[in-house]
Amino acid sequence: MTPDAPGALPRSFHMTGTSSFLDFLAAHDPSLLPTGRHLPAGEVPAAPHATTIVALTFDGGVVMAGDRRATAGPMIASRHIEKVFPADEYSAVGIAGTAGLALELVRLFQLELEHYEKIEGSLLSLDGKANRLATMIRGSLGLAMQGLAVVPLFGGYDLDRGVGRMFSFDVTGGRYEETDFHAVGSGSVFARGSLKKLWWPGMNASDAVRTAVHALVDAADDDSATGGPDTLRRIWPVVATVTASGYLRVEDEALARTVAEVDAIRRAEGDPR
Repeated sequence: MTPDAPGALPRSFHMTGTSSFLDFLAAHDPSLLPTGRHLPAGEVPAAPHATTIVALTFDGGVVMAGDRRATAGPMIASRHIEKVFPADEYSAVGIAGTAGLALELVRLFQLELEHYEKIEGSLLSLDGKANRLATMIRGSLGLAMQGLAVVPLFGGYDLDRGVGRMFSFDVTGGRYEETDFHAVGSGSVFARGSLKKLWWPGMNASDAVRTAVHALVDAADDDSATGGPDTLRRIWPVVATVTASGYLRVEDEALARTVAEVDAIRRAEGDPR
């Protein structure tokens, strides 16, 4: 086999395309994938970890929200990290776990969906997107076994069914469809308890956004790794809705008003805060 001509694109760029960007990258240069890296022996150093993500359905779509804190052991590594991203026009992904790898996973997942749309000329179904994400997580099992786990939460608007849906995953790539609401991360047990009391069928988008913020505030109240809204620094959670109109991030001004509403509700219920 003759080498590629100097200055020319490698042969893999001229071969018949595959609808999977990950498959293309694995054929072109596997070392560019997270799973293609060989980690040295020894303990994994402390790395920033993203924490709590919540998602819930409402009448017409799904809401996903994440706090802004990242921790490295007992230290706050960042107060500004973003953990909720658009996967494509009609879906969102939230990250919990090792922050650096989680952000890389999100970027690869976004490229995977964009590549599929360019090659096939159509959007992948919501189930197909969840399956692709599960495959990516399964490929990172070796990293998870070394303590570098990534556990995302995925949700979107199902164009075929006309409803919002959400999926959780485990480190082995297991994919599980959740109903009504779900949460992942260190504060998830407290967030799910809050969502269990506050969610109701048929709620609208505004109700769902307020419920998601309330769940994050409740989680931050009991979990030191979860950062609540910071009114002094004006740091608000990242909250997004996904409907038939697509992915829409809730603006900070609207979140500030929602946080004030949640605080008022908590005071009315006798919360000492």
